Amino acid sequence: MKRTAVLVLAALALAVAAAGRAKPSPEAEIRAVLERQQTAWNRGDVEGFMAYYWRSEALTFQSGHSRTHGWDGVLARYKKNYPAGMMGRLEFTDLEVRLLGPDAAFVLGRFRLDQGGPLKEGVFTLVFRRTGEGWRIVHDHTSS
Repeated sequence: MKRTAVLVLAALALAVAAAGRAKPSPEAEIRAVLERQQTAWNRGDVEGFMAYYWRSEALTFQSGHSRTHGWDGVLARYKKNYPAGMMGRLEFTDLEVRLLGPDAAFVLGRFRLDQGGPLKEGVFTLVFRRTGEGWRIVHDHTSS
């Protein structure tokens, strides 16, 4: 009987502890993705930065008058425009996360990229989709 009571109390303690660890909101999860991207960029890890883009040919990236399709194409674009050792320091600010539903959101924000020369600054709009791997960017539109 004592053993059963101990097991019941232990189960209750675990349930209370689990209830105290609420799942982060979609907004918090998306902001965490952007923080991880910024960290990866600032350590010169373009593949780590790209880990949060949807690995699909349907991914789109628009900047200026050009549009790039597909994960491989976007990675190649980043590697061409920001070679290793020249990526600089990236900062995201003024983030607004707007949910479109339980598995979709868009983010408005500003970026600032310091590569040791003139600052690159601009605005961006990202479309996120929740996948089996977590929140991923399915569309990126950047203006500087």
